[in-house]
Amino acid sequence: MTIKAIVFDAYGTLYDVQSVADVTEDAFPGYGDIITQVWRIKQLEYSWLRSLMRRYQDFAVATRDSLAYTLRCLGLQYDAATFARIIDKYQHLALYPDAVAALEAMKDKKLAILSNGSPDMLNALVRNSGLDRVLDATISVDAHKVFKPAPEAYTLIEEVLKVPPAEVLFISSNPWDACGAKSFGLNVAWIERVTPEAMALACVESETVAPLTMFKALRTQMDELGVVPDHRIHGLSELPALVSARS
Repeated sequence: MTIKAIVFDAYGTLYDVQSVADVTEDAFPGYGDIITQVWRIKQLEYSWLRSLMRRYQDFAVATRDSLAYTLRCLGLQYDAATFARIIDKYQHLALYPDAVAALEAMKDKKLAILSNGSPDMLNALVRNSGLDRVLDATISVDAHKVFKPAPEAYTLIEEVLKVPPAEVLFISSNPWDACGAKSFGLNVAWIERVTPEAMALACVESETVAPLTMFKALRTQMDELGVVPDHRIHGLSELPALVSARS
């Protein structure tokens, strides 16, 4: 079936969440890497826990709470200005280098983001990065008060874009998100930015596993959840050709 809409996850897919390391290292020299990795892990964990507990608060709250947890567990002292400066980075995350060209090459399709991010966070990020000029919609799960990968979150795509799941290609580099979207019934392309071979090599090259290596082991490899994406690519630059072939 023809693909009429292409919907992207935001954090880790279009935007590099690792780019917060610049500000975390500047605020806490020598701790930037571990703050970045623990923060992201707890940020995701808090979103899933809140969904399971049915105690939803938006992603901005999860982001603040997970940063507070991270700094506390590492024994780092901070003031309100430092905390706010780190949080503000989420409105200025770096785009992956191939993001803009890939989206512009597919402007004949409906282009959108579906993200766990809160509306304020997403709208500021999209505006600051200039993607508001190419996207048809920026969709937050906040409308349904449940985080991906809950099925209710993915229903927002058809509600907003008026395109049925069979005609949507969903893009994510997050394995849990790719599995959630596929389980829901969307066509899915997973961006495999870290291959198993690269992962294995990173683990044997050092006697001590670095925080980023541990994060990659936990969050970049395809999960064992009984579903697999339709397509596996290695970067956004491969998308236009994939979409053209599907059309």
